[in-house]
Amino acid sequence: MTTNQPLVQDQPAATAAPDPWWKGAAIYQVYPRSFADSNGDGIGDLAGITARLDHIASLGVDAIWLSPFYPSPMDDFGYDIADYCDVDPIFGTLADFDALVARAHALGLKVTTDLVFAHTSDQHGWFAASRASKDNDRADWYVWADAKADGSPPTNWQSVFGGPAWTWDARRGQYYMHNFLATQPQLNVHNRAVQDALLDVVRFWLDRGVDGFRIDAINFAMHDPDLRDNPPAPPSNKVRTRPFDFQQKIYNQSHPDIALFLERIRALTDEYDGRFTVAEVGGDDAAREMKLFTAGDHRLNSAYGFDFLYADRLTPQLVREAAEGWPDAPGVGWPSWAFENHDAPRAVSRWTPAGVDPAAFAAMKMALLCALRGNIILYNGEELGLDQVDIPFDQVRDPEARKNWPLTLSRDGARTPLPWAAGEDHAGFSAAAPWLPLGPAHRELAVDRQQEDAGSLLNLTRRLVALRAAHPALRRGRNARWIAEGDLLGFDRICGDRHLRCLFNLGGGTIDLAAQDADGDVFIALNGAGVAQLPPCGVLWLNLEGTIDA
Repeated sequence: MTTNQPLVQDQPAATAAPDPWWKGAAIYQVYPRSFADSNGDGIGDLAGITARLDHIASLGVDAIWLSPFYPSPMDDFGYDIADYCDVDPIFGTLADFDALVARAHALGLKVTTDLVFAHTSDQHGWFAASRASKDNDRADWYVWADAKADGSPPTNWQSVFGGPAWTWDARRGQYYMHNFLATQPQLNVHNRAVQDALLDVVRFWLDRGVDGFRIDAINFAMHDPDLRDNPPAPPSNKVRTRPFDFQQKIYNQSHPDIALFLERIRALTDEYDGRFTVAEVGGDDAAREMKLFTAGDHRLNSAYGFDFLYADRLTPQLVREAAEGWPDAPGVGWPSWAFENHDAPRAVSRWTPAGVDPAAFAAMKMALLCALRGNIILYNGEELGLDQVDIPFDQVRDPEARKNWPLTLSRDGARTPLPWAAGEDHAGFSAAAPWLPLGPAHRELAVDRQQEDAGSLLNLTRRLVALRAAHPALRRGRNARWIAEGDLLGFDRICGDRHLRCLFNLGGGTIDLAAQDADGDVFIALNGAGVAQLPPCGVLWLNLEGTIDA
């Protein structure tokens, strides 16, 4: 990555805004197992995160999001929760969590956590009680159904990770439902008592100082009580790696009453000042459901878009369509965007065009993320430009990859440990061999190396996030004047009389800007960009302040 002009230092001063802290926020996702290990067992932990919070704060982000740290048998690495109101011993204790929150707040960082309300682990006490009999107080807390006359499962529903979404349980003499692993039984969130128990979980963490929640896979939280079969999916040219892909997922998820439960969550979080909620919504009907779950001011604050996470290519049309799906209009929710996370391959590996310098592409990608309208989420290591790691099968830990090898790309490749110090054992992540191998190229991208390099992606990320925070047009402005032609992406960000024109070359060729409106003061120019042309991965932001042309 090269810069032909410095980032402009005399950007407009920030103005006080009535918006809540989370609107336009930059949020940093921490995957606890792989962030920092404090006790030398090869697994990251809460104390390790606390010790490295200064690094996160130095990025200028507003908040952290912690992936699950709750007690769990780790069949799905924390997304199978055995106790919602404690900390797994491998990560530490509740006292360690309280210390993390206190330190984060002292640094000006909000703390958001993952809540998994569609299912639990089969080791949860609720499930132990539910499977014990058909007539106890928690018998109906999970989704149970009798076998068909021939002993087969109640419906044709398939699980995300492969195989039927039903497992026989001899204790009850019934099948129980699971949309994911068989060890992740489906909660019956139709049951008001289950909702009340989950709201108690929300209150428990709010009372400990948590500032918000990412609610995992929430569109899986309620099923069709009539247990109707899913229809087959229409023909497709895409390779189908799982039985799940052969169905339209209509009846095993996405029940309309989910939105009513979210209203109860929002009512509770509104009892506390400045709390934030964001839905994770994936699947075939995600666009509609994200709007539904964030409609008005009585449901969740935002929805976590999957538009980019599984995209094979980054194209101008993809960016435009995703952004225009969230117009600045009354009643429309507020989006959250991510290019990477713990479930998706590293974007620099997915998207860098052939023949293009990955470092230059990573710089362009970061500038694009910081220019989007909505909240932005950086995944740990994204600020370093980490690429996807090829994990050999004998070291793969991801249960989905092991089930569907080799057609499903292992999620482990995006979950490898962060490199903190290039010259230390295990790149400073741990004193012991880590739970997943370090990426071969990651030592050279270590924090300590980039810290000392003024032109590094790490330092560029700090500058871009600072500009986003300071400039009202980037933080909360509307979009206007889209260009999505070939590899050229352009759009304006406007807030009052603050006006930026943002131009990006997403490809490997050079783009002539003679036909474009490139008049204005250069605000940012990356990778050799100028007002006349955009080289490969070129970025040009123009300050058109005081000129409103929507």
